[in-house]
Amino acid sequence: MARARRNTTALLATLTLAAALWPATSRADVWGFIDARGVAHFASNQVDERYTLFYKGDDSFDTRSGIGAFNPPAEERPALPLKLQNFFEVSPTYKQVLPHLREAAARHGIEIALLQALIVAESGFDRAAVSPKGAVGLMQIMPATAERYGLVGDAKVPIEAKLTDPKTNIGIGTRYLRFLLDLFPGQLELALASYNAGEGAVQKAGNRIPNYKETQDYVRTVTRLYQGLKPPPESRRLQVPAQRVRMELRGRLPVGDATTQLAQQP
Repeated sequence: MARARRNTTALLATLTLAAALWPATSRADVWGFIDARGVAHFASNQVDERYTLFYKGDDSFDTRSGIGAFNPPAEERPALPLKLQNFFEVSPTYKQVLPHLREAAARHGIEIALLQALIVAESGFDRAAVSPKGAVGLMQIMPATAERYGLVGDAKVPIEAKLTDPKTNIGIGTRYLRFLLDLFPGQLELALASYNAGEGAVQKAGNRIPNYKETQDYVRTVTRLYQGLKPPPESRRLQVPAQRVRMELRGRLPVGDATTQLAQQP
């Protein structure tokens, strides 16, 4: 219990520091709190008095019109503060499931930052989370969705119990997200809306984010976390060619008039 309290204290301290460090140019508010078990909870609005402002944005993001204005170019996207990165490292479950995240991300061609953001929004990295609608585990998989991807329960272990296994849950959730990304190519907001409300709801809305407040808030939250979790673009890094340079002085010229020639060595 003492260890859990220490973890919770560290997470809360990280949350506060990250809010102070986050650039003021972010586009959507994200509220959050850490419960007594060290589980993170995030939302795009203050759900109740436990939620405090995690970072503040403006009102320019309208989910009905997609996330174009909310999705700045990579070179303009603020990097995630170090303290916020540490938040995920302190999470009691995160280190345990990180190998499964890496494996699923590589297998299905999805950025690990997207999976990370989605899991934070879905369950706060609580492997035993169960929603009021019956979604289970880290990526909040419905049993019917799990059955679509071949998971079968039995008398000893029902499908709901199997979905609490991190590897199983992440594997199925990532496959489903890959399906949605392919269903709506180049439209991440629709894939996220489908993950929350079902692809049928998005299609019924004319391939737009449905007019559900929960879904609109969900897209805001996951997108903002994803943007922050993505590594800085390569263009920000100083690229120094790994090659030798030889300087030659040709002829005898007075000092100050010497001509130099740089010749790159293979």
